[in-house]
Amino acid sequence: MPGEGKNDVLVSYTPANFPYYEAEDAIVVVIDILRATSAICAAFINGVARVIPVKTVEEAIAYREKGYLAAAERNGEKVPGFDMGNSPYDFLEEDLKGKEVVLTTTNGTQALAAASGSHKVVVGSFLNLSALCKWLIEQDRKVVLLCAGWKNKYNMEDSIYAGAVVGELLKSERFSTTCDSAIAASHIFGIANYDLYRFLDYSSHRIRLRQLQLEKDIRYCLQRDITDIIPILEGDALVPLRKAPSRSAVFQ
Repeated sequence: MPGEGKNDVLVSYTPANFPYYEAEDAIVVVIDILRATSAICAAFINGVARVIPVKTVEEAIAYREKGYLAAAERNGEKVPGFDMGNSPYDFLEEDLKGKEVVLTTTNGTQALAAASGSHKVVVGSFLNLSALCKWLIEQDRKVVLLCAGWKNKYNMEDSIYAGAVVGELLKSERFSTTCDSAIAASHIFGIANYDLYRFLDYSSHRIRLRQLQLEKDIRYCLQRDITDIIPILEGDALVPLRKAPSRSAVFQ
């Protein structure tokens, strides 16, 4: 059983497994390192006002027809006819500041939809890792780390990130776990932490993005602690968490 008086921290490796985690009273961290949650963080770094995640291309088209900027990705590639794809660099354009952007992706926005009924839903990436861990510890509540995976299959980069968060929460002594997937993720992070880029060299999605000549995106997404911004789901949109904590870079 979890430690008495401590909060549980759990890891779901795919959205398909998520319904088994009883997350209605939990803070859920949605993770899609390559690339949706990294791109979302990049958008807010650039001053985007809101990101509206939707599950389907058809929903994104409907928003676009109403005049919204719309980003759509499937199988790692930008969907033809949309303003943007899923590259973090798409969201760093100067003319996006203050704008609302609709986003649909192969995996990340599906995970956000799966988590939407939880107590709170926030977005995690290596870009905001330390700020997110500090904030989660301050909330003193059960945490479920939801990996987007790849089409409901396990992937490496999301579980590595989940393991980084698990390790920090357990070190705080406010959390405990008997969740095997959380324990496994923390061990994987311990092995991968020496060089994430090299460790992921043969992972499926890095190979997929390499074939699409998107190595630049991978390097961007593996940067650590370049922002304190924590995107949080409010209604149908992600916005920057108000009064996010000052950064305390726990991974140096």
